Amino acid sequence: MTLARLVNVDMRFGGQSVLQGVDFEIAPAEIVTIVGPNGSGKSTLLRLLIGAERPFAGKVWRKPGLRIGYVPQKLHIDPTLPLTVRRFLDLPNRIPEAVANEALTRAGAGLLGGRQMADLSGGQFQRVLLARALLSRPDLLILDEPTQGLDQPGSAAFYRRIAEVREELGCAVVMVSHELHVVMAASDRVICLNGHVCCAGHPEQVASAPEYRALFGTGTQGALALYRHEHAHGHDHDHDHPHTHDHSHEAAQ
Repeated sequence: MTLARLVNVDMRFGGQSVLQGVDFEIAPAEIVTIVGPNGSGKSTLLRLLIGAERPFAGKVWRKPGLRIGYVPQKLHIDPTLPLTVRRFLDLPNRIPEAVANEALTRAGAGLLGGRQMADLSGGQFQRVLLARALLSRPDLLILDEPTQGLDQPGSAAFYRRIAEVREELGCAVVMVSHELHVVMAASDRVICLNGHVCCAGHPEQVASAPEYRALFGTGTQGALALYRHEHAHGHDHDHDHPHTHDHSHEAAQ
């Protein structure tokens, strides 16, 4: 079963081709990461999925009644505007208290409801945007560069939270990011985009694909291996007996 699908999609802006012949689909509960250089059409693909843009050619299909949550790349809020997190979730329509609290808790922002939006750190702000995207209990969660401006530990923590949300809600996740080794390690499938789909598959497949390495170099392969190894240790609460599973061979094939 498919939640959404792009079939042979072309996209142009002002006569400039942005996407050519793109086929893409998302299945329930999978995490798909879209990677590619600047100007490769990643954000455009997300906007097509959401329905904010219409394709120049080809077809975009969404399952009837599909609920989509969206975390944008950037959201500017006037810092002089008095706006609490809880009030922000009420825009443009009031949200029941229980629904707001559930979304904030799920996003890891459960204690932030009374805080001013202008006083939040970068990581807290992104978790509030995530909470807003979760208000509708989406079938599909779409994130466009959600950790821009966060340090690496903050980014890794955010992506772990996304994985937890997927487990709790059973939603599919499509995300765009430049943090290749972090997001790829958190993904079931990776799409490498550069105006067209260069390569796609499991993270290790894509990391070793010639098309991917031509775009990003070979260093990201080692970074992916290192991250997967570190991540295997990250959830172990018994520090005296760390996991001994070493995943570093996976990306070195």
